[in-house]
Amino acid sequence: MNEMPKILSRDNAKLVMARKVRDGKIGDMIFLEGLRLAEEAIRSTLNFSECFMTAAFAETERGREMIRALGTRGERISEVADSLFQSIADTKNSQGIILLAERPRNGLSSIEKNINDASSALVVFLEEVNDPSNLGAVFRTAEAAGVAGIVVSKRSADVFATKALRAAMGASLRVPVWENVDLTDGISWSRDLGLRTTATDISARVEYTELDWTVPRLVVFGSEAHGLRREALDMVDDIVLIPMQNGVESLNLAVSAGIILFEAVRQKSI
Repeated sequence: MNEMPKILSRDNAKLVMARKVRDGKIGDMIFLEGLRLAEEAIRSTLNFSECFMTAAFAETERGREMIRALGTRGERISEVADSLFQSIADTKNSQGIILLAERPRNGLSSIEKNINDASSALVVFLEEVNDPSNLGAVFRTAEAAGVAGIVVSKRSADVFATKALRAAMGASLRVPVWENVDLTDGISWSRDLGLRTTATDISARVEYTELDWTVPRLVVFGSEAHGLRREALDMVDDIVLIPMQNGVESLNLAVSAGIILFEAVRQKSI
């Protein structure tokens, strides 16, 4: 603890920078708050620019472990007075650790490699998903289903916004992502790689379990509020239905993604 420089002013340049990153005002940096995200970040290949801790967190067993882990990477840690830490935190009850890191680079090449390495690869396309928590939850679901990567359209929430990062619980630091892609370009790209394009819609006549999910596919999901536009549905090869009862017409986006992706997992395991 004594070796950590202490920040005692709210106007300290590092804290000013942290608030700008938190608020999305510095596009090439991301804000990681909380023990779970910090641990995931340290296990990743992210490059950190700043590390902040409260004295209370640093004195815990997990805090000491974090200090050792950061130390092995050669990272410097600043101790922030408890009364100031909340001025940079994005949560009401912060755990007392925040990292600033370089934004992960475009993952297109990694997605393509994963597709080439798998005979039945799945790629998720998120079309205008505006809710960062929903977007992050899909990342977590998609990682669990072993997708090759995720493509995110223009006018979607920022994959690396604070809420999206927390909802993804580290998945967005591991799953390759290609951002700001027009659906038309994404579909053209996927077809060049031999993927069939697929979407869900309540008007479909084929149930999702009837489709062959052992072939490589790009699965397109729209926002929870609006779904996919008719012109978007007209672009895809296959449209499937998730049957619902009691007059329910839509599901939470991450739930829909889970149903579809784990049907693919089930079929590939047979």
